[in-house]
Amino acid sequence: MDKQREHQNWLIVSLCFFLVAFCITLMMYKIPTIMIQLMELLSVSAATAAWFMSVFTFTGIFLAIPIGFLIKGIGVRKVVIVSGFLAAFASIAGSFAPEVGFACVPLLIVTRGLEGLSFVGIIASIPIMIQMCIIPSRVGTSTGIFMLGGMLGAMGGGVITPTVFAASGFAGLWIAYAAFMALSTIVFMVYVRFPRQEQEGAFPESKAATRSSSVSIYGVFFKPNTLLFFLGFAAFQILLLSVLTYAPTALQQRGMSPAMSGFVSTLPQLISIVTAIAFGAIADAIHRTKPLVIIGMIAMAICAPAALVTDTPVLWAILVAMGLLAMGVPTVVMAAYPKLLADPSKLTVGMGVMMLVQSLGQFLGSLIPSIVLGPDLSNWTVCSIVLFLLGLAATACFVASKFK
Repeated sequence: MDKQREHQNWLIVSLCFFLVAFCITLMMYKIPTIMIQLMELLSVSAATAAWFMSVFTFTGIFLAIPIGFLIKGIGVRKVVIVSGFLAAFASIAGSFAPEVGFACVPLLIVTRGLEGLSFVGIIASIPIMIQMCIIPSRVGTSTGIFMLGGMLGAMGGGVITPTVFAASGFAGLWIAYAAFMALSTIVFMVYVRFPRQEQEGAFPESKAATRSSSVSIYGVFFKPNTLLFFLGFAAFQILLLSVLTYAPTALQQRGMSPAMSGFVSTLPQLISIVTAIAFGAIADAIHRTKPLVIIGMIAMAICAPAALVTDTPVLWAILVAMGLLAMGVPTVVMAAYPKLLADPSKLTVGMGVMMLVQSLGQFLGSLIPSIVLGPDLSNWTVCSIVLFLLGLAATACFVASKFK
């Protein structure tokens, strides 16, 4: 074993990554299952309420790449810590939104944007830390644990939010999530350090990096092969966010309670407790990621659209299949990405680019369905057809992209 890595247990470090990812994603998904109640509380339209979710990812579109350069400048550990406390502060500030009258919408949008910035900082930094802090034979498994935190955070946002909102109201919900975020950041500060002799923010150079030193960043990220990979992952995020954001509304329109609709729509995240780690472990064992990505993307292309238009009991089978087959895609995509770049020196900025792709996909995933569904959110069949075609296109992109 590498002597530089022996002083930290990879599982403890991975669980710290899990906790931070869980809390920031929990914060992200505190809107969908209470969107109808927020519209009534703040007296806003559906289009305005959709921005409370969309701005979270919209921020990442513009700031993901600058975050990558910030990581390179001050180091990944500092970016995670600053992001965690910024998210907690923004959530506390946002808790005052119902009390400020006409300024409630701008305040909530601004604070949600800051939470989105924090999300990008954390999700861009931790995969780099995994490469630096985790022994190579456990990188896939550690990535799975980290991605599991995000998936369960999305599920928690759907299941926990309605209960906390009903018990403590808007301000109580926002403050509770701020406390969770601050606590997870403190745990991260205490337990996660860098291996000896590795400088924070640095990433080991390689022969590939030396050979490609004259290649610009744009030459690395705008190659057709890399662009196909990005397009496939962006489309995956569109489909995922379409389900997480709009399935609760679809189910509530068909008579399901907010709490139950939140649980049902996030069932794939619950199942991902197994899937995320299993996909990472399988990738470690077979030393390949592409077959797993393609299988998962096909499942997402079928299950995500069907989840918006199908009733129980078939709906349960669709969501279980989505959880078992599709929810491992983010794990193996993140594990494959550093090798796809073939240049470790580009990974810090590269994670910023990946977060741009993810943020764009998530933004479109919360925006496109609202356009297709119409002002009364009723065109579910048309929306499902659009998402199915998008899923097929994403599968084709992954098939065409060359990665192991």
